[in-house]
Amino acid sequence: MATLQGTPVLILKEGTQRTVGRDAQRSNIMAAKIIAEAVRTTLGPRGMDKMLVDTLGDVVITNDGATILDEIDVEHPAAKMMVEVAKTQDDEVGDGTTTAVVLAGELLKKAEELIEQDVHPTVVARGYRMAAQKAMEILDEMAIKVDVENEDILKKVARTSITGKNAEYAEEVLTDVVVRAVKKVAERSDGLYEVDVDDIKIEKKVGGAVEDTELIDGIVIDKEVVHPGMPKKVKDAKIAVLKMELEVKETETDAEIQITSPDQLKAFIEQEEAMLKEMVDKLVEAGANVVMCQKGIDDLAQYYLAKAGILAVRRVKQSDIEKIAKATGAKIISNLKDLSPEDLGEAGLVEEKKIGDEEMVFIRECKNPRAVTILARGGTEHVVDEIERSLNDAVHVVAAALETGKVVAGGGSPEVEVSLRLREYAASLKGREQLAVNAFAEGLEIIPRTLAENSGLDPIDALVDLRAAHENGQKYAGLNVFTGKVEDLDKTGVLEPLKVKTQAINSAAEAAIMILRIDDVIAAKELEKDKGAGESGPGGEDTDTDFD
Repeated sequence: MATLQGTPVLILKEGTQRTVGRDAQRSNIMAAKIIAEAVRTTLGPRGMDKMLVDTLGDVVITNDGATILDEIDVEHPAAKMMVEVAKTQDDEVGDGTTTAVVLAGELLKKAEELIEQDVHPTVVARGYRMAAQKAMEILDEMAIKVDVENEDILKKVARTSITGKNAEYAEEVLTDVVVRAVKKVAERSDGLYEVDVDDIKIEKKVGGAVEDTELIDGIVIDKEVVHPGMPKKVKDAKIAVLKMELEVKETETDAEIQITSPDQLKAFIEQEEAMLKEMVDKLVEAGANVVMCQKGIDDLAQYYLAKAGILAVRRVKQSDIEKIAKATGAKIISNLKDLSPEDLGEAGLVEEKKIGDEEMVFIRECKNPRAVTILARGGTEHVVDEIERSLNDAVHVVAAALETGKVVAGGGSPEVEVSLRLREYAASLKGREQLAVNAFAEGLEIIPRTLAENSGLDPIDALVDLRAAHENGQKYAGLNVFTGKVEDLDKTGVLEPLKVKTQAINSAAEAAIMILRIDDVIAAKELEKDKGAGESGPGGEDTDTDFD
């Protein structure tokens, strides 16, 4: 509100809150730091888990940063931006979410110290941008080129991702499953690999042990065969994949049929039966002995299919239909008139099996599957959920390593090396940006510091030893949290894809810069008297509380 010659001038709606200048910056930085602190204890192989309980009492136990931030209900707008950092990291590379969030929080903490020394936020933002760009160059230089044909390297990458999660005691089984799955769906073009991780379906089922997790060279569907008279097992399967219903279609326009005699009714019913019989005959004629249908199958059509010895599954999800087509080489059919033997997919075996207390349909032994399934098992629902998250992260990092062909050592090694090189780079700068680049370099050291803290080690001693090793030219020296010593983690086999680190540093820097540049927060608060739906304010005016 402003005043003009003693008369108040109302600019913002009543109830709007406004925070400006240093107060706005402090509030935003504090919110971001709190989010970073919330996930910081989960970082690394010795990180702890969080138990998240929602309003319905449902429990999630995890140390996956993206899952934690997705489950908690964040109110503050700056905190929501930190959640976006985790989501972006998860979408892009599937791992390193905690690293990205912790790093963003530390960069903001270091920036706050500079702002308190009267360094302008835009100068800090410019310095951070320069530092992030230089960090990308340094990381690319120090990255280790790998032979992607070497499964041992890929297994080391997968093992690094899984270590520290609930699944780690079965890491040998899981890493083998993940690497084989990724290599099966990888496509090579122009000497490079491309991996669509959506082609790897992770199906979870409670029961058995984690070691029972297996890779299926095909697709597993959480459905059962529609008719008890159908075969439960079909060898040398010829699979018709239908994106249509095996039912008599209703007319698109409203129509009324007048039946005046029993004969007409009988003829009408017989006509419907004949249409269904014709559909099934078309499938038999094409040579199909398995039918995967995205929509419904009429009861009578089920009977005809069973009589013909065809195994059928209905209401299969569209994503599963697409994966079945990729795995078996089938064409997705929308009109049975177009069906020919060439459109059918092939599999060595299609069978219905009882897993736990539910029936599932397995499509196995596909010759050259472009889509596969990992069937995750575990003793309880919470264990299986966490196994699924671990597998998802591992699949993403192996895919990233396969696509880029470059990895870096873990254990805080790249962060310390980049920090050291950024300090040298800062010394070559003349403006105040030098301070921001130095702050960025210091901020990167939060990762090895946190790894040490979470492992019960002295963070100062660990950091001093790491710096000394890197200054002596040991650029792959990292903290082995199991021995408490600084080791060459390239030789130890603690490897991460280059893309995980570059994405984490980029996302953290961009989020920090965006939050730093905010100096005015205008938030519209809903008035108590306006909380009733559809109510209007004084004078009959609408009092919607939008952001001004």
